Amino acid sequence: MQILKDRIRKDGKIREGNVLKVDSFLNHQMDVSLFREIGKEFKRRFEGEEITKILTIEASGIGIACVVAEVFNVPVVFAKKTQTKNIAGDVYTTQVESYTHGRIYDIIVSREFLGPDDKVLLIDDFMANGKAMEGLIQIVKDSGAQLVGAGIVIEKGFQPGGDALRDQGVHLESLAIVESMDEKTGEIVFR
Repeated sequence: MQILKDRIRKDGKIREGNVLKVDSFLNHQMDVSLFREIGKEFKRRFEGEEITKILTIEASGIGIACVVAEVFNVPVVFAKKTQTKNIAGDVYTTQVESYTHGRIYDIIVSREFLGPDDKVLLIDDFMANGKAMEGLIQIVKDSGAQLVGAGIVIEKGFQPGGDALRDQGVHLESLAIVESMDEKTGEIVFR
């Protein structure tokens, strides 16, 4: 998706440790007009698929997932990273490791909002090692729902997450795959 790649090159900042900061438009301050284009592109890439729910993980995937869900005209469910009093009753839970935060989270989805009749599209802003996606896939399996695929805005192609999911047969669509990035020059190469 050229408009996204251009925006990453223009406003993305490469930090030590293979961190690509895109918080000025993607995951802190959100460019909703760009999100609309992202939603349309995911709709195009998953054309013909029956989707009843969008599933993401808190926090930075929620904004994108909401705009994508609007395009698909389906609800968004997001996995919470902490148990709250608002989630009562039975839940699906699994653990995920966050590359960005360097910690392990328990993620939780209420059984009330995901079940065997659902056809689920996973949406997230970033993928590095793919651990968040693996956790969401486990929740979909536990619920008995059908996994339609996964949509990632930015995939770090030099890390193993995307290839691992593709090897498992997941229909994965990444809108921008970063092949390499150089902290010293600021150069970003896309696949």
